[in-house]
Amino acid sequence: MLSAASRPYIDASVPVLREHGLAITTHFYREMFAAHPELTQIFNMGNQANGSQQQSLASAVFAYAANIDKADALAPVVERIVHKHAAVGLTPAHYPIVGRHLLGAIQAVLGEAATPALIAAWDEAYWLLAGDLIAAEARLYERLGVRPGEMRSVRVIRREAQGDVVVALTLEATDGRPLPGFQPGQYISVEARLGEGQRQLRQYSLSAERGLPTWRISVKREAGDHATPAGAVSNWLHANAHEGSELLVSAPFGEFAPALKAHAPLALLSGGIGLTPMVSVLRTLAAEQPERPLLFAHAARNGRHHAHRADLDWARGRMPGLQAVVAYEQPEGGDVQGRDYDSTGLLDIANVLASPAGQRFADAQFYLCGPLGFMQAQRHALISAGIPPAHIHREVFGPDLLDDLL
Repeated sequence: MLSAASRPYIDASVPVLREHGLAITTHFYREMFAAHPELTQIFNMGNQANGSQQQSLASAVFAYAANIDKADALAPVVERIVHKHAAVGLTPAHYPIVGRHLLGAIQAVLGEAATPALIAAWDEAYWLLAGDLIAAEARLYERLGVRPGEMRSVRVIRREAQGDVVVALTLEATDGRPLPGFQPGQYISVEARLGEGQRQLRQYSLSAERGLPTWRISVKREAGDHATPAGAVSNWLHANAHEGSELLVSAPFGEFAPALKAHAPLALLSGGIGLTPMVSVLRTLAAEQPERPLLFAHAARNGRHHAHRADLDWARGRMPGLQAVVAYEQPEGGDVQGRDYDSTGLLDIANVLASPAGQRFADAQFYLCGPLGFMQAQRHALISAGIPPAHIHREVFGPDLLDDLL
């Protein structure tokens, strides 16, 4: 618990961090990478280039300060961060480096306002959080039986195009053993060697059912535009991961795992590449609980951007309680309504739930995955339709990690 002496300084920091948080985190990353270039091997440098990692940390620091005494509110966020950290192999040795440069950035940006008492308060607050994260990460590594940063060798045994911009890669262990089990909704880190000694890790959701000796991931090629750099790792995988190629990957991580042991109705809402963890859940339910009522709603730009259509068709033939709804925002000439998609425009989940078939999902647990705007819109629509916020769960990456706390 934060000391009484430090509490007023952290409280006073909340409006300051709201105003200066991004400047602090930008300074922090710049100075830390200059002093420790080896850390660029585990941090996502694509997110550094587009600014999302700086914004993500700014959001985290601000939300932590604003909710420091709200353990129940912070607990699920801390769990999510623990899995993200473990997926890239963070160790206790990284925390003093981060703490030193974060406090240095606060001091540098705030100048004279960063009094010794304020810095001491933030030093205490940082190590309270760091201690919780270190302990939770150690428990996670022990539970999974892996060392921090441990990677395993896998071979691509199948590569399948999923529309124009996604490829599905089926992986087997190079030692011939079955790959470990996972919870549908989890992800693995994949290592890419980009040249000149540059190593990068990216996380990709597992997109097939559990219980197989193999894993499958689905990778969207991020082409980039005038505002966003091209995805270095996604393009590298599209160019280099062919059948027979070998990759290094982590154990499965992630706490976004729908409860599959229950029998109550379940609803999965996805947009774009957010489809991939939902397909894993879909296929697992079709294999293990085919009678379970399931609403599977997906939004895609058009048929060329609609991945894993065959998986949905496969599940339809096995799940009598499946209600599938597909919305194409801008259908093209070859897209046929009633065959490829059900509605034009944005996914209207309120209309789906108001239909006779949709009414049976009023008490369902809803899981959302996709771009931030999509998830915010669907969450708002669900709440407006009477779905309790506690029944709505999101798979979140990036700056919106703490969106519900801000």
